[in-house]
Amino acid sequence: MRALPRLLAPALVLCGTAAGAQPAYIDDRSAPDVLVRSLYNAIERAEFARAWSYFAEPPADSVEDYAAGFADTRSVELLTGTPSEEGAAGSVYYQLPIVLKSAAADGSETVYAGCYTLRQPNPANNPDEFTPLRIEDGTLEETDASFGSDALPTRCSPDGPELSEQNAHMIEAERVFEATFANRCAGRNREGMGADAEAQSYEINFRYMNETSDDPMSTARLFRFACNFGAYNVTHMYLASIGGEQPEPVYFAVPELDIRYENDDMEAGLRDMTQIGLITRAELINSEYDPDTQSITTWEKWRGIGDASSSGRWIFRYGAFTLVEYSVDPTYDGEIDAQEILNFNEAP
Repeated sequence: MRALPRLLAPALVLCGTAAGAQPAYIDDRSAPDVLVRSLYNAIERAEFARAWSYFAEPPADSVEDYAAGFADTRSVELLTGTPSEEGAAGSVYYQLPIVLKSAAADGSETVYAGCYTLRQPNPANNPDEFTPLRIEDGTLEETDASFGSDALPTRCSPDGPELSEQNAHMIEAERVFEATFANRCAGRNREGMGADAEAQSYEINFRYMNETSDDPMSTARLFRFACNFGAYNVTHMYLASIGGEQPEPVYFAVPELDIRYENDDMEAGLRDMTQIGLITRAELINSEYDPDTQSITTWEKWRGIGDASSSGRWIFRYGAFTLVEYSVDPTYDGEIDAQEILNFNEAP
């Protein structure tokens, strides 16, 4: 592996940012990971004086020299791990593991891994002058590992705490979730969700359709995030990482139905229900993942008593979720009597 120059900071493409579009302004010094994210945000926006301000010591002889170091860098994707912290001499020192993928102007890509050291002085020790959290040092090295959680350093120093592999994968998934669904899931942190507010992670072993029992198993990681909730429904979003790739949103096929009621009154009785196609949805309502069957089930209540509702089941096979069952009870009659819309036999 080749050591990078001290505190290399190539430009960053944030998840969800369209190619060529300038990302939204981020200047957050409240925690080590968001400060480093702010650093890369400043560089991609070509705000090198702001990037310079995140360091305790100048990272180059001048701002101009610092900016010139990125002339051949097209973009970088950033992933941070869990920071460790230690108090010393009136300050808190953090060590933040990171991995980044740098794309050069010629299209070549290189993955680097390493750690940043950051320092937060105790404000109580000097009430007349405030020093914010800053980057003290950093070392990155080129690695042959693919970009992703597996490339994160397991620790930043020989005697430092070990980083949990599972936490690393969840951190990566949370970053993609926030970038993709933050605007749609405004209510996910509201009180009242209970256990549903906790993100869930599962590991799935599988083979692709063209593989046999002689082939090694592939691994997928499934992540469930609570999105919004009401009186009787909680919506979830799912992300999946297949074979170590970056997590991506999972979209689920559902039947598209044309439901008509007598006199256009839902409680007057069902007149007709016709499936007119299939659509995809990111949200699943009141969903659960069963590791034993590698399937997700839902029960969407159209009102509190659940007499009008829909339910589905998606099974994970060959590296993707497939809709295998779907039923609907469209009647508001106080009875739970679902009509089967589709039911496919599951492949072995």
